[in-house]
Amino acid sequence: MYRFVLTRQWVFLTLMALALIPAMIELGFWQYHRHEHRVAQNQLIEANLRAKPVPMTEVTSPGHGVPRADFWRAVTATGTYDTAHEVVVRMRTDNDDKVGFHVLTPLVLSDGRVVLVNRGWVPGGDDPRAYPPVPTAPTGEVTVTGRLKADETSGGSGIKDRKGLPDRQVMLINSAQQAEYLGRTVLGGYLELTAPAPSDGSPEPIADPDHDSIGPHMAYAVQWWLFAAAVPVGWVVLVRREKRERQEEAARAEASRREPATA
Repeated sequence: MYRFVLTRQWVFLTLMALALIPAMIELGFWQYHRHEHRVAQNQLIEANLRAKPVPMTEVTSPGHGVPRADFWRAVTATGTYDTAHEVVVRMRTDNDDKVGFHVLTPLVLSDGRVVLVNRGWVPGGDDPRAYPPVPTAPTGEVTVTGRLKADETSGGSGIKDRKGLPDRQVMLINSAQQAEYLGRTVLGGYLELTAPAPSDGSPEPIADPDHDSIGPHMAYAVQWWLFAAAVPVGWVVLVRREKRERQEEAARAEASRREPATA
């Protein structure tokens, strides 16, 4: 009664089931690795945010690519803001997902090198190409504290670096680009300001990166593995149902064959 599994229909169904099982297992491991990556990133963010701030000059240098291990590391810098060369970064959102600008102000150190400071978010006006109202940066020598971030690139951020933008507007925060614009030596990466906070709340400080949620990846992994386990179970159920239906059909055929003789 099981010879029907050798028919074309059942061979195709069996092969499809055999292909689905490893594919679903692999998808489960893919989601599990994403879960592990998220957990490791959360631990890194928390450790770097809690670490004692160090001078930015100790962890980066001109042309230095900030490694992932230093992302969000607490750093400090002392210098004077160069507001004449301040720029705004387009298409950035605040903590409520409103679109505006980030304010990027060069901080000139005592040795002449520059640290890029993202002072926070400001709203745009009615004309998206107009330079927005930006609160003036503190004058004189200041010491700032913030989170170390890596230079932004189109490949890493997904943001297209558009040309022909209005004066003093950019799409990416990139030390190499700003070094060319300023004509100065700029430390790699940039500082995302956390202190001192502006007294009037503008620019709006950028919130700490999320390092509490782990996302749905572990749940998705378990789902894929359950689907993989359900495939052979479903195949057995279908085979047994097919066998039962064939047996019932054979019994009905036998009963029909015997009825004339009984009459």
